[in-house]
Amino acid sequence: MPSSDPYANPPEFHSDDIQPSNPHDATFHIIPVPWESSVSYEGGTVNGPNAILHASTQLESYLEGSFPGDAGIYTAPKVNCNAPPAVVIENIKVATRAALNIGKCPILLGGEHALTLGPVQACVELDIPFGIVQFDAHADLRYAYQGNLYSHASVMERCTDLGIPLHQIGVRALCKEEADRRIERGVTYLDAAELYWKGYPEQLLPDGFPEHVFITFDVDGLDPSIMPTTGTPVPGGLNWYQAIDGIERALKGRKLLGADFVELAPQPGQHAPDFLVANLIFKFMEIAQRLNCLSR
Repeated sequence: MPSSDPYANPPEFHSDDIQPSNPHDATFHIIPVPWESSVSYEGGTVNGPNAILHASTQLESYLEGSFPGDAGIYTAPKVNCNAPPAVVIENIKVATRAALNIGKCPILLGGEHALTLGPVQACVELDIPFGIVQFDAHADLRYAYQGNLYSHASVMERCTDLGIPLHQIGVRALCKEEADRRIERGVTYLDAAELYWKGYPEQLLPDGFPEHVFITFDVDGLDPSIMPTTGTPVPGGLNWYQAIDGIERALKGRKLLGADFVELAPQPGQHAPDFLVANLIFKFMEIAQRLNCLSR
């Protein structure tokens, strides 16, 4: 009997018309991370990875004059998230390192934003200076949230604990603690209101920002008019072309270590946001290839 769960039995990413590659031949390693332990408003991010994978089979293979799938896409087994937070983070780190160790680009599918600490720790182990570019509605710089050091609201605090430079794009909801933390830790940012009124600056990342980057894209960075299915939708977010432009500016002249796309909380019958995230990831692949930023 067919499953009644619309997110069950996910296919490999874009496998309807792109032949899945083996790990060594694939430039991009898709890593599903169905983790949800600290969501503080609406839940559902545990189904995010499967929803993205299902939606990806509706993508076209031709994009902006190229075929991004020709670089090879491998979909890894989902990360085991049925464990305490510290163990889950370690599992995510190990899965990410499997891609990094053979020179591939890991793209993690969330799942809640707390997962970002795993790939960041994996990148630290490469011993290459790098910075994080964060697209998000929230700063995620609380020391802890509701007593949880591994909360989605604290993930950038945990990452900057490691001394990694951070640039934030699209933030429009933060507390005083986070505003102070930005100053204390030298976090740079282009908040949503400034982006709306002034547009992107010619140089998005500040002077001295590392050449190598990790991109973390919380989909609540997008405006709720196009991304309603996320735990905390905040008005005033990025539109589609602002998101694409921001990614391109963040990657131009850089070397990409990896990325994650998090906080999709899909709702049955509302497939447009799932398809949007799948499109965003495929477009991300196209940009990374076109800008030649995939070799370390």
